[in-house]
Amino acid sequence: MSNLTKEQILIEYVKCSRDVEYALRTYLETYDNTVKKYVPLELFPDQLSLLQDYEEYNENIALKYRQAGVSTVTAAWMSRKLVFARKETPEKILIIANKLDTSLEMANKIKSFVTQWPAWTGVDFDKAKNSQKHYKLTNGCEVKAVATSKDALRGFTPTILVFDEAAFIEADSDFWSACMASLSTGGKVIVVSTPNGYDQIYYEIYDQSLRNMNDFKITEMFWFRDPRYTSDLYLVKTDDIIHFLLNKEDYNPDDFLDWTKIPYQNRNYKELRVLMDAGYKPCSSWFEKMVKKLKYDKRKVSQELECNFLGSGDNVFDSLMMNKIRENMILEPINKLMGNALWIWKEPVVGHKYIMGVDVSRGDSEDFSSFQIVDFDAMEQVAEYVGKLPPDTMAEICHKWATKYSCFVVIDITGGMGVSTARKLQEMNYKDLYVDGVDSANKWKYDPKAAEKIPGINFNNKRVQIIASYEEVMRHGFRIYSSRLYNEMNTFIYLHGRPDHQKGHHDDLIMSIAMATYVAESSFSKLTKVTEHTKAMIDSWSISNNDNVRESISFNPVIPNTNERVGQFSNGNISKDDYLKYGWLFGTR
Repeated sequence: MSNLTKEQILIEYVKCSRDVEYALRTYLETYDNTVKKYVPLELFPDQLSLLQDYEEYNENIALKYRQAGVSTVTAAWMSRKLVFARKETPEKILIIANKLDTSLEMANKIKSFVTQWPAWTGVDFDKAKNSQKHYKLTNGCEVKAVATSKDALRGFTPTILVFDEAAFIEADSDFWSACMASLSTGGKVIVVSTPNGYDQIYYEIYDQSLRNMNDFKITEMFWFRDPRYTSDLYLVKTDDIIHFLLNKEDYNPDDFLDWTKIPYQNRNYKELRVLMDAGYKPCSSWFEKMVKKLKYDKRKVSQELECNFLGSGDNVFDSLMMNKIRENMILEPINKLMGNALWIWKEPVVGHKYIMGVDVSRGDSEDFSSFQIVDFDAMEQVAEYVGKLPPDTMAEICHKWATKYSCFVVIDITGGMGVSTARKLQEMNYKDLYVDGVDSANKWKYDPKAAEKIPGINFNNKRVQIIASYEEVMRHGFRIYSSRLYNEMNTFIYLHGRPDHQKGHHDDLIMSIAMATYVAESSFSKLTKVTEHTKAMIDSWSISNNDNVRESISFNPVIPNTNERVGQFSNGNISKDDYLKYGWLFGTR
């Protein structure tokens, strides 16, 4: 629109000031890599909804997929805010990202769009300040790009604060509070990202918004509503879209619903959501190509394409498992005791074997002390405690409930906190304590050093094996009922290849139950075989009065009875007294 009269320029100026869609469509272009040239900025419905939310709300959070064009549309919208700002009220835009390169990319996009606005706007770049990181316009507006740091806001009070790829920003709640405080006099905040598990900033904002705990407006964008990628949209009934793409020959025509014949404008996305809840997954040739580029990585597909928080981070426990737990396992306890710290789902059953896993903290730190009680025979969680207690008090609580369930107790003695608890339990004469390093398959072999060892296990030395054991039993039918434990599992991820909790979250309940299942698999399972073998041996012996030895043989998996030593039989005749005297060979009487 060149050679406009003053009256036409005034009309255009007013239209662009009032109608964001008109302004962006009319004057801005973006580079289309498929045709290798600049094309007019086209906006599809989800993008228009995003722009409308930017205009109407001061706090916005966008949930997006890869190639949604959110960064481009956001940069275009901000360029308009800059160019049409009045000198009396200039816009100051601050872009924050985990890496400076990411924030610079957004700043450069804004700069590129600013250059496209016609000359009649009367706005240009200020030559005195025009760097990549920080540039100024002749109407007083500014744009600054920074990486996450405690000094990010120093000397700059923004009117628009943008968090780009916010889920990947490594910062705590104090940093977020400082950022929000900078807008206390007014302004807008925009949070944009693909999901990255249950991170401390992006997910918490999103989750709190869903629960009406903040004023953020959520704009959700999904690839299956994008006309650029869905001309051949279809749905397939499958639990795992990756499995389908790798094994299409295993599916029959009844598993598919064809949406290609439904014009984009006539598609009912509420109906699509209902079908997705019924087990259908959307797919298209674009989606297939993107999955292939992501090397069929479930986590990447969940993060980059499906906009799922669950399964999008480096989670130790996969999304299918977590969905199964949430939908089929979580139960309210039958009893909540000790000020809601102790939850109980099942009372002790006579004859069942129980294991208690204990994770101990100092009692004054950020971590909590916890114990989990597991029913080995039913393979399920039956009781759980979490609270802040000194180690000796924790021992008293453990003693009470371990006694009630006749538990075999395993304690984490890493760092020394658990040592106090273990020694206190010994002082209280609790016998069934796990001792690391004792061969559970050779209980009859006398080991004088066993009594000298501190009962417990050094978790850090076997962290990977213990967590792997817990993950394995969860895949093979073990049942948990605790929502507290479920929440910890949601934020339990791989950090530098090591299973650990996300910053700002806890893993105390995971540690305690993982120890219990690890001992169940490594010790109890072996002892079950030993017990069966021993019973077979006894049944095969010729004893004069067989009725006198029909008593159950109970096993302490790791503490051998060292009060008696084995003597030599003088002949092949074994009496009841001999059996009673040497019964410790096969288990504690």
